[in-house]
Amino acid sequence: MNIIVCIKQVPETTEVRINPETNTLIREGVKAIINPFDVYAIEEGVRLKERFGGKVTILTMGPPQAEAAIREAISVGADDGVLVSDRAFAGSDTWATSYTLAGAIKKIGQFDLILCGKQASDGDTAQVGPGISAHLDIPQVTYVKKIEEVKDKVMRVERMLEEGYEIIETPLPALLTVVKEINVPRLPSLKGLMKSKSAAITFWTQKELNLDPQQIGLCGSPTQVVKIFTPAPRSGGQMLTGEIPDIVNKLVEELKSEVIF
Repeated sequence: MNIIVCIKQVPETTEVRINPETNTLIREGVKAIINPFDVYAIEEGVRLKERFGGKVTILTMGPPQAEAAIREAISVGADDGVLVSDRAFAGSDTWATSYTLAGAIKKIGQFDLILCGKQASDGDTAQVGPGISAHLDIPQVTYVKKIEEVKDKVMRVERMLEEGYEIIETPLPALLTVVKEINVPRLPSLKGLMKSKSAAITFWTQKELNLDPQQIGLCGSPTQVVKIFTPAPRSGGQMLTGEIPDIVNKLVEELKSEVIF
């Protein structure tokens, strides 16, 4: 089974800087980690490889420093990695990002499964995984908490809901986004750490991918940040005191005065 795990390197701290001209995160020089949800996707990919054979390829898009995230994934069992990095991709929103990653997956070639974390901690949109599946025209299942069975190019999974779960069967190739309930990630072994240091990472730029320039980076992003600001602190308000029935009556009267019908 050939598995591609899409990961993202995100800032480890909430103290990030914003480029005042592009209104995008300044990632250079900021300590970064693998997006926490993607760690579970890596682990599940390695477990599937151990069950069915094949290989796990890590794919990420980001600045050159994102190579460290790929090597960390290799240290816990992934086989190789591809880093898509080019100034032309800077400022991509979820649409442009999923388009770019889908283009890289097409260049990688044959695959049976794509795994992603359910969402990134710095964006929280949960749109890139589904976007990749749309660009590749393959089935997707989101919020997967368990892979029950893989047989005859069909996968049966449990998809987490707010109250319970549902069983879904999907033909392969497909894309899954996973939640943290799916497994417990392992720690890197000494052998894995040694392998990760010497592993050859593939680097692709816009030149190698030859994507439509109108669909990448800021130019290809339908959504853009127009302005970033800190909301003004709230002012006013009052403390209601007295017995509970009196407080409730006062609150109701205050709400009535504020509501315009």
